[in-house]
Amino acid sequence: MIMTLVLSSYKFPLCLCNSIQWWVHRYLRHQQKMVSRKVDLRSDTVTKPTESMRAAMAIAEVDDDVLGHDPIGLELEEEMAKIMGKEAGLFVPSGTMGNLISVLVHCDIRGSEVIVGDNSHIHILENGGIATIGGVHPRTVKNNADGTMDIHLIEAAIRNPKAQLFFPTTRLICLENTHANSGGKCLSVEYTDEVGELAKKHHLKLHIDGARIFNASIALGVPVDRLVQAADSVSVCLSKGLGAPVGSVIVGSKDFITEATRVRKALGGGMRQIGILCAAGLIAIKENVQKLQADHEKAKQLASGLYQIKGLKVDPKSVETNIIFFEIEEDYGISLETLCKSLEERGVFMMLESQIRARIVLHHQISTSDVHYTLSCFQQTLSGIQVVNGN
Repeated sequence: MIMTLVLSSYKFPLCLCNSIQWWVHRYLRHQQKMVSRKVDLRSDTVTKPTESMRAAMAIAEVDDDVLGHDPIGLELEEEMAKIMGKEAGLFVPSGTMGNLISVLVHCDIRGSEVIVGDNSHIHILENGGIATIGGVHPRTVKNNADGTMDIHLIEAAIRNPKAQLFFPTTRLICLENTHANSGGKCLSVEYTDEVGELAKKHHLKLHIDGARIFNASIALGVPVDRLVQAADSVSVCLSKGLGAPVGSVIVGSKDFITEATRVRKALGGGMRQIGILCAAGLIAIKENVQKLQADHEKAKQLASGLYQIKGLKVDPKSVETNIIFFEIEEDYGISLETLCKSLEERGVFMMLESQIRARIVLHHQISTSDVHYTLSCFQQTLSGIQVVNGN
């Protein structure tokens, strides 16, 4: 208390701020009880299997999926294909593999080209697999703030097949819905249809990275099969908002899935008795899809609360689904890294995207109470910085 009063009486030179902050944080830590609460907002991939998932996994009937006989695996694949309005499905270990397989199937000739957003997950966060493994050239088009790419820019990026002596041959367009790096923005059915028509016009295929496609469906109020109707293939993640521990399902035509199964085997994705994992996936699509609406509401509640805290830069109106990005105001006296570390000491975890931007992702295991607790931790941490800086 004495230290707080003294610090609040002076505005310290900037060169002393870091040292003073360290001592104040240390003092406050000694005054607090050990934190036992954990609010994990790093990603919706951190969810734990529910009790019903664990029970289903424990009793799952299994067989060899590589030989095509795992019953639960087949049930999940058929169910996902039905939900998405496609002919067939294929379980894969991850969304990254699902996207890679899809690109490789559509671009089956090395030196093919795929049009992707410059801020898309496939282009930035999948280790360049389409190029290093598949020999597929990425042709980037600028993503807008809402995750879309301008239609005329997509069309301008399509190579003239007659110039194949000089250029790669464009064979595929990829969209991402929701668009993670744009803050979970939803691509509308009208936009997706327009891209689909463009693809058909130029005899191209359309793949949708639908890692959070159910989030988009819930947020837009559009049936998920209608949302992906224009796509030739879709990769759907089970282990994000749907809360299963592992896996994705890719869907498309029967011919596409036949070839995808071969590519999956070549990539090491044939996992034999997948029914144990697929049992959790079935529970996820039966029980957790409707929970996404609550995730979105809590994300908007949290964003609105953060907006009211001095020192933070947050746009609540930009939050459409379960992802929030925030920054710290310039010259506020604390780095984003320091803020995140301070919040971790209080049991609140989030992902540092860069030196200036951090990400929060809501999921069904984050309660309204967790939202309130998170806001109080932000408020306490930043209020302490205000005291240090004499504001």
